[in-house]
Amino acid sequence: MDGGRRRAIQGLFLLTLVTIFPAACGLRGREAPAEGSGRRAAAGGEVVVFAAASLADAFTELAPLFARAHGGARVTLNFAGSQQLRTQLAQGARADVFASADEPNMEEAVRAGLVEPPVPFARNRLVLVVPADNPAGIEGLGDLTRKHRLVLGVPEAPFGRYARQVLARAEGVYGPGFAQAVLANVVSQEATVRQSLAKVALGEADAGFCYRSDVTGAVASRVRVLEIPEELNVVVTYRVSAVKGAPHPDLARAWVAFLRSPAAREVLRRHGLEPF
Repeated sequence: MDGGRRRAIQGLFLLTLVTIFPAACGLRGREAPAEGSGRRAAAGGEVVVFAAASLADAFTELAPLFARAHGGARVTLNFAGSQQLRTQLAQGARADVFASADEPNMEEAVRAGLVEPPVPFARNRLVLVVPADNPAGIEGLGDLTRKHRLVLGVPEAPFGRYARQVLARAEGVYGPGFAQAVLANVVSQEATVRQSLAKVALGEADAGFCYRSDVTGAVASRVRVLEIPEELNVVVTYRVSAVKGAPHPDLARAWVAFLRSPAAREVLRRHGLEPF
């Protein structure tokens, strides 16, 4: 693959600190808050949102909507693996909101006194993805025991843990030792779902697991989705919480409430998530 094409694909998965300025989005004046977002927080200000990487597309679209409803507040989005974000919070990183893709990392944050009681706001599901041309001829989970290159999430990452749960459940269909045989074909373990998906899109792996909501935009033409049987799949529940001692507590709680509003639910649904 030539360097230009590689850089173009990798650019799809670049997850960095993204600051969205309302003025750049054409936001003007003070408008009524979005329905369901609670009482208006102070106009202006900034809310720093730490969110699981799989929420990048949805939250990037939601940020200007929130800003418009909250007096031009600036929204700063930091995307990474849920386990990475929790660690950053524990080490004193400045943030107002934490949105996790799994329960264990959120529970650990609660036990450590880092966040307020969390609120569920969306569900997601795993899928198996292969390159669009599928050179390995993989048609489902049962083919993963053949000598193919599999990319998986690290065990600490929610999507990596969920994938291992799927493989363990699949032993009831494919027999004892199935999970171990599949894991023997892992050639790369990634910290975020977007990194894993990029490996497959680039043809550096024959298959990988990601969330259904991640297969959108330009990358959708570069991979093929193979559904995981419902009885073997894992339902992923996203939870969000205001960070204790947040620099902007009113805006933090407003973002939490906003995610359950009709406007936010529509955006989440459009990005392949199942809103509460």
